[in-house]
Amino acid sequence: MITHIQGKLVEKNPTDVVIDCNGVGYILNISLHTFSQIPDQENLKLFTHLQVKEDSHTLFGFSSLAEREIFRLLISVSGVGASTARTMLSSLTPKQVREGIAVGDVALIQSIKGIGAKTAQRVILDLKDKILKVYDIDELSTQKSNTNKDEALSALDVLGFNKKQSERVVDKIITIQPDASVEVIIKQALKNL
Repeated sequence: MITHIQGKLVEKNPTDVVIDCNGVGYILNISLHTFSQIPDQENLKLFTHLQVKEDSHTLFGFSSLAEREIFRLLISVSGVGASTARTMLSSLTPKQVREGIAVGDVALIQSIKGIGAKTAQRVILDLKDKILKVYDIDELSTQKSNTNKDEALSALDVLGFNKKQSERVVDKIITIQPDASVEVIIKQALKNL
């Protein structure tokens, strides 16, 4: 029903924003990703998703159409509510969520607070084909970078680094340089660990 809201930014918090639109203040729940994308300027436009329940109407705001689309796909999965989807988009970037689902990375999805193994598997099972259709991701190219990622992670593991920390750092490197070789990933990771 409401596809976007544009107006004056009145209040900005890590979990929500208030936008004044012609004298009416709208509170929009946002992810940390959207929070980091919002500029500190008065005029703001956010894409929205309106969730209607028996006891509440809740607006969710997104800095991009892609993030909103991923949010909508996530809440279409049985057992994933709006707050869980928002947590997922706060823990990982929309691109990381998208690629994690596309390549079937259960560990990545499960690393999000409040998501167990069954839910992570259900998210991947339900959304893999939809994500591939929506974003036309070439599975082979994502898997190639994944083998580099796996090799780099096992090398860092052998060197005695914490697995979760290594994964976070390596994921950031791959997001910035998707074609990075194993050596480049390891060198970059060692600088950041």
